[in-house]
Amino acid sequence: MDVLSIVISLIVLLFAITVHEASHGWVALKLGDPTAFHLGRVTLNPLAHIDPIGTILVPIILILFRAPAFGWAKPVPVNPLNLKNPRRDNLWISAAGPISNLIVAAISLMGIVFLKALSPNVSIFLKGFLLGRRGLPPGFYPLEGLALILFFAALINTYLAVFNLIPIPPLDGGGILMGLLSEEAARKYERITPYGFLIILGIIYLGGLQIIVRPIQIFIYTIIFM
Repeated sequence: MDVLSIVISLIVLLFAITVHEASHGWVALKLGDPTAFHLGRVTLNPLAHIDPIGTILVPIILILFRAPAFGWAKPVPVNPLNLKNPRRDNLWISAAGPISNLIVAAISLMGIVFLKALSPNVSIFLKGFLLGRRGLPPGFYPLEGLALILFFAALINTYLAVFNLIPIPPLDGGGILMGLLSEEAARKYERITPYGFLIILGIIYLGGLQIIVRPIQIFIYTIIFM
């Protein structure tokens, strides 16, 4: 991956993680828990959410090894005592992050479609980029540059959303599933939380991440090549 792509990927990932965490805090605030708000976490300022390992080190290593760019930020604190219905409200707080990323991804894809309609060079540029060859002669192409940023935004935000929807705590999918289960079933399911990180590492090691990523790539590439 070239230097420009690495820089764009890291900036887009930082934005995606920031939107993700701020959405958790915003929904928690709307449901009665101001904990994240008082700690300055309901903000689009990425400095409030950065985790040195998950937001910086891990993404750089993954990108350098040509793996899907993803990472994590500092968890948004939630005090269930402030929630009227902790199990139901926690479900929505958990879902807020992935939903926000999917919204950003959808807006990015719509932006690409709009730019393609605006200029045929955008399609040539993106196809050349994805196929590993230069699609246009050297020069300044602002619309094509914007389309490239939107491409990474669509890809990375979708990666982040789908990965977080895996129903294993501490991922958001675990919180969503526990909100859907009965109280007894949720208590039993919660017992795997101490082992959740190891299970996630096992899924990644066994290639599960590629199974998740491939359909996303095909869908986004199809829109670009249309």
